[in-house]
Amino acid sequence: MRAHRITFAALVVAAGLSLTACQNGDDGAAASDPSSASSASAASSSGGGSGSGGSDQDSGKGSAGTGSDGKGTAAPADSGSGSGSGGNGSAPKCTTDGLEITAQDGFIDGDPDGSVVVALTNGSGADCVISGFAGVDLKTNAGDISATRKGEPGDPYTLKNGKEIDFYVSYPLNESGGSGVRITGLVVTPPNETKSVTLAWPGQDSLPVTDGSGSPVLVGPIGSAGQGG
Repeated sequence: MRAHRITFAALVVAAGLSLTACQNGDDGAAASDPSSASSASAASSSGGGSGSGGSDQDSGKGSAGTGSDGKGTAAPADSGSGSGSGGNGSAPKCTTDGLEITAQDGFIDGDPDGSVVVALTNGSGADCVISGFAGVDLKTNAGDISATRKGEPGDPYTLKNGKEIDFYVSYPLNESGGSGVRITGLVVTPPNETKSVTLAWPGQDSLPVTDGSGSPVLVGPIGSAGQGG
């Protein structure tokens, strides 16, 4: 019996040692198998590549534009020469020969200065573009007096055929009781033209004689006295 117990105990110990050896062998094989590490690394790499970060960067480069400098292509600026106030950049400029120029008294009681309204009517048979200031001179018995520009010119304006546009001329009133400087005519030169038209003066007959400290003769921009176009 004693020999049988010893043999049985020895078998139990041997079986335990054999089981432990098998388990350690499997762990070592897994740790030393390079294919396992490669598979894990590939799975991790594949997961990162399909993330939104990479695709966002790619699409960001695409939407930056097609410029070769990498700064993108901006929308081109409007190259049209817009004529403003209903203007048409393709219409020719208004000329002296194509305009009918008239003047009338625009003084209103109570105003500190006299005023004359000059009307430019397009009689050329086609639309034309006008803007800026007309040249204005008062002819007097003491010599010509050039009007000083006042105000800011508007955008180029398309004056329809048969329509008019106006501007004002202001001048100091002669309230001295003397004869003053007698006005004999009004000379008007349309903007960007050299040909002038001389009109009868519709305002008060004279300007006060001053030492240069009085109000000057002023001219407003085209359209400053209203427009009919």
